[in-house]
Amino acid sequence: MNKNMQMTLVGHGALIFLLGMLAGFPFASVLVASLEPGAVAAWPGDVRAWRMAHMEGALNGMLMIAVAAAMTHVVMTARVQGVIFWGLIVTGWGNIIASIVSAMTGGRGLGFTGLDWNSLTFTLFMAAIIGVVLAMAAVAYTAFRNRS
Repeated sequence: MNKNMQMTLVGHGALIFLLGMLAGFPFASVLVASLEPGAVAAWPGDVRAWRMAHMEGALNGMLMIAVAAAMTHVVMTARVQGVIFWGLIVTGWGNIIASIVSAMTGGRGLGFTGLDWNSLTFTLFMAAIIGVVLAMAAVAYTAFRNRS
């Protein structure tokens, strides 16, 4: 993977990781409010949704940084580089934005329900799923092709 793509992927991964860490604050607020009778959380949403937003950022950010690091050791075509790069960019941002929107609006993003927040969440999650499947298939293909 060329250095520009690699560093851009690391930068986006770090930003997505940071957003996941920031989602830990509403997660903690909602969690504490759920454990104390009569307490009101400073943020809307439920524990499950904020936990997911917190973890999506952390895991997607780390995935992007790890793949960027691993792909410095292989030879690949520009097309394969593009599939990995754009697939992970779409995956990382799609998952973190969808998770935060889901946590704030209460939508689960499990299906298209019209022009609403739930449908936005669903669309972002679907784009992320397509992105990660394509990117990781390209990573696996490249890794196996570059074995010694």
